[in-house]
Amino acid sequence: MTLNTAAEEATLIRAAQDGDLRAFERLMHSHAPALYTLALRSLGDAHEAENLVQEAMLRAWNSLEGFRTEARLGTWLYRIVINLCYNRLPQLRRLPEGLDEAWAATLPQAASGPEALLTDGDLRQSLHDAIAALPAQQRLLITLRHLEDLRYDEIAELTGLPLGTVKTGIHRGRQQLRNALAGAGLA
Repeated sequence: MTLNTAAEEATLIRAAQDGDLRAFERLMHSHAPALYTLALRSLGDAHEAENLVQEAMLRAWNSLEGFRTEARLGTWLYRIVINLCYNRLPQLRRLPEGLDEAWAATLPQAASGPEALLTDGDLRQSLHDAIAALPAQQRLLITLRHLEDLRYDEIAELTGLPLGTVKTGIHRGRQQLRNALAGAGLA
C-alpha cells in the first residue's frame, strides 16, 4: 500500500507522533517493501533483513516524536536501516566500492525467440553472479542509486559517506560489472 500524497503522509506522521498506532502502521506498511529491499541487498539474508526491518520500525516508533516533519520520512527510515546494517556488517563502512540482482531485473527484455531468451538469461545470470561478487559497500551504494533512484547527494547523506566516496564507489562497482560481463563475453 502506498500513500497517495505527501499531504496524506504528513497527516499520518502527525497522527502517529500523537500516539496513533494505526497511522504509524499505515506509514510503515507503505515504506516496508523499500526498507526490506535495502536490508536484503545489504545483508544478503532474507531472515536477517526481516529482523532488521522490524528493529528499524521499532526504533522509528520510539523516535518518531523527534522526527522533523519537513524532512522526508523515507530518507529518515533509510538512515535507520543503513545504521542497523552498519551494526551488523561493519565492513560496509570500510569498503568504499556495486549493482545487485534487482537492478538486473531493470535491464531491457530480449525481443523474442529462443535465442534471444537464452542470451537474455545468460546476461542476467552473469550479471547476478558479478553483483554477488561485489563488496557489500558497492551493493549498498548501487542499490540506493539504481534501485531506489536516489541522487548522489542523498546517498551521501544516508550513508554518512563523503560525496566523492559515493561517486567513486558507484563508478568502481559499475566498472567491475562491466569487466565481469566482458570476461563472460556478454558486454
